[in-house]
Amino acid sequence: MQSLIANRGATHTQSVKRDPAPSRWAYRIHRIWLTPVYRAMLRVGLPSFILLFAAGWYISNPTNRFAIVETVSEIRRSVETRPEFAVKLMAVEGASPVLDHAIRDIVAVEFPVSSFDLDLEALQAQISAFDVVQDVALRIRPGGVLEVAVTERTPVIIWRHASGIDMLDATGHRVASLKDRGSRPDLPLIVGPGAGAAVAEARGILEAAGPIAPRLRGLVRVGERRWDLVLEPDQRIMLPEIAPIAALEQVLALDEAQDVLARDLTHIDMRNPARPTLRMTQPAVEELRRIRSLDNGER
Repeated sequence: MQSLIANRGATHTQSVKRDPAPSRWAYRIHRIWLTPVYRAMLRVGLPSFILLFAAGWYISNPTNRFAIVETVSEIRRSVETRPEFAVKLMAVEGASPVLDHAIRDIVAVEFPVSSFDLDLEALQAQISAFDVVQDVALRIRPGGVLEVAVTERTPVIIWRHASGIDMLDATGHRVASLKDRGSRPDLPLIVGPGAGAAVAEARGILEAAGPIAPRLRGLVRVGERRWDLVLEPDQRIMLPEIAPIAALEQVLALDEAQDVLARDLTHIDMRNPARPTLRMTQPAVEELRRIRSLDNGER
């Protein structure tokens, strides 16, 4: 009887088949694994987190940090001190001897020096501070040469003012100072407050005054708004504030026709070009009065 019951139980167990469908939790885990975000977190995020955690734990130790800094510094020094990065000398191009000497004085660098220790921008700013320097470019040439290429300002005019005598370039920028006017007799002279700010206009007037250049002494700025053209011997053309070159050309045309500038005149007032005014010298005025008195006596 018992054997019969056992056989029936075995037969029933064999007849029950196992359900192939996964469990609920297995299904959920499988769905999560198929999600790209979770897969990326497990494949990339988790290892990265472990690495960062380990690195943070290592760096949190002061001894380890000091060792890292020392290692990096040693590697950097070994690279910077290599012969191919050494700058052995400096070459200054395009500078006058005086400026060359001044640049070498201001660039306080002891050669040889590593190119990594040179602050080219700071050196460029120092050299650009010279008034005579219009442009400067620095570069390290092959062979360990620091090249300083300089473009100097060209003085075109001399400005005498209350503080001294300066040479100016075409833009009115100061180039250098002079001890006396005779140091540069080849440059024209302008005088007066505000004259340095009107160099372009002054040069136009001087160019227009070419026919009387041998007699020209200079230009005087009056009231920081207009010019007086000073000629030898002690003669002055007073130009207007507006269109001074046209007024000067009017005087030159009058001189060519009637030889006005060769007469006994001290001032030719062109401040009102429509009504030019002539001022005679004192001897000429007295002679004119004498002639007029003789004419009146004869009558």
